[in-house]
Amino acid sequence: MSHPHDQSTDTSTPTPPDGFLLRHLAAQTRRVSRTARAPEATTSGADADLLASLGTAVDDLAPTLLAASHDLSAHPEVSFEEHRSAAALADIVEAHGIDVVREAHGLPTALRAEVGDADGPTIAVLSEYDALPGIGHGCGHNVIATAGLGAFLALAAVADRLPGRVVWLGTPAEEGGGGKEMMAAEGAFDGVDAALMVHPFTYDVADPLFLGRRQLRATFTGITSHASAQPFMGRNALDAVNLMYTGVGLHRQQMPPTDRVHGVVTAGGERPNVIPEHAEMLFYLRSEHPEGLAVLSERLDDIARGAALMTGCGVDLAWDEAPAYLPVRGNGPLAAAWTTRYGERGRTVLPPEVVPRMFAGSTDFGNVSYRVPGVHAMVRITDADLSLHTREFADAAVSEEADRVVLDSAWALAAVSADWLSDPELRRIAAEDFEAAGGAVDVPSYFERT
Repeated sequence: MSHPHDQSTDTSTPTPPDGFLLRHLAAQTRRVSRTARAPEATTSGADADLLASLGTAVDDLAPTLLAASHDLSAHPEVSFEEHRSAAALADIVEAHGIDVVREAHGLPTALRAEVGDADGPTIAVLSEYDALPGIGHGCGHNVIATAGLGAFLALAAVADRLPGRVVWLGTPAEEGGGGKEMMAAEGAFDGVDAALMVHPFTYDVADPLFLGRRQLRATFTGITSHASAQPFMGRNALDAVNLMYTGVGLHRQQMPPTDRVHGVVTAGGERPNVIPEHAEMLFYLRSEHPEGLAVLSERLDDIARGAALMTGCGVDLAWDEAPAYLPVRGNGPLAAAWTTRYGERGRTVLPPEVVPRMFAGSTDFGNVSYRVPGVHAMVRITDADLSLHTREFADAAVSEEADRVVLDSAWALAAVSADWLSDPELRRIAAEDFEAAGGAVDVPSYFERT
């Protein structure tokens, strides 16, 4: 007798997703980008001689920066374990005669260095260098690290001509760890007036959408019992997990389009014949606005408690075991300065509305952007049909195009920093834009009500 499924479709492997939507969005973006241009700077910025000197400095640094980028890629280290990566970057800075604070701001793999006049305005350039478990630099942090490093060293080469200070911060554990927020709590951004960094992507965008992100761990406690002989004497914690997962899924109909919730079951019992007394889920919640993230948090709280009531279980809700991430708050004048300078390297920076808004992750730079005016520019290293957080993107992060982006980004970061330090009008309008968006926020206390 044949098995009833012998003639069916093979179900032993996952069905590959169809990339039609990515192709459609890429084609649509190409059409719009033929004429769309992001706003450019309206202020004068740094003088031409200073910018030329920065260009010469980046050219001189090119072999060092590209070797460092490839070295980081070949030796990926995950959040809070970036000991080799941090040491390699610090060694390069020290080889240029600049003191580096290792284990800076309370984190063993954080770095800090500074040049220029501490009595003037201060701008920070940031480098990330943590990798992803199993897939290495699938988010391209080797590019981020070396672009920031190159900008800082180029600015250091002209430090005697800068009317202010440049701080370089090596920031660990962006991938879920919240390293920047931890550093901020230890004074990393005290005295800093603006902050800049770049991130590799499939488009060039000065002011991209990044969602805020929180973590919720829901731990359900039931009562164990024999699942066959006396199930009525138990309270099934796994049932509570099932109900919470279902409740979250049903809530998606009422969520705004840019909200996200995704979760995994981290514990669900050991044996089928024992009613689980312990089950646990971990969720990430994301939203475009801090207020939206607070509302979404309240809904998840209700769903979890409802699942506990329905199953007769207890529930413990642990919020933000790693620091919450606020959305990135853009700064129009700084974004325009980036568009101008990066454009001078032959790049076409797109307005944020041209890039599909569904391509939105989260970053702890969001917390920085609610403390000081900032830019978190996205820089194109590969085609639009390649996803971040993949092995393929890790390969793209050491391609010839990525190498060019390291150098172009290093120069543009340095140039925008020089513009901001040299031009009081740029500083003024950037500060006004920041205040108009709500000014500085007390990030640690924002979600305390949850």
